[in-house]
Amino acid sequence: MLEKEGMPPELILTPVQLYRHLLRCCRQLPTAAMQKHYRHAIRQSYTSHADEGDPERIQMIIQRAISDSNWILDKYTKKK
Repeated sequence: MLEKEGMPPELILTPVQLYRHLLRCCRQLPTAAMQKHYRHAIRQSYTSHADEGDPERIQMIIQRAISDSNWILDKYTKKK
């Protein structure tokens, strides 16, 4: 598995920590176009969930985002 930059996923507890973690993960993508695409998607998702107030729902969103980011990084950075 790849060594991820920044905070370990199990220590990500707030939306801001998640946002920063995901932007750091983008740096590991192989092309500038992919990095730009995913940075834009992260910003849009963060903005669209900014008014979420339910702590359980926030934790579900955080876990799903971490899982999705790991899948994307594995998909694009695996050695063939």
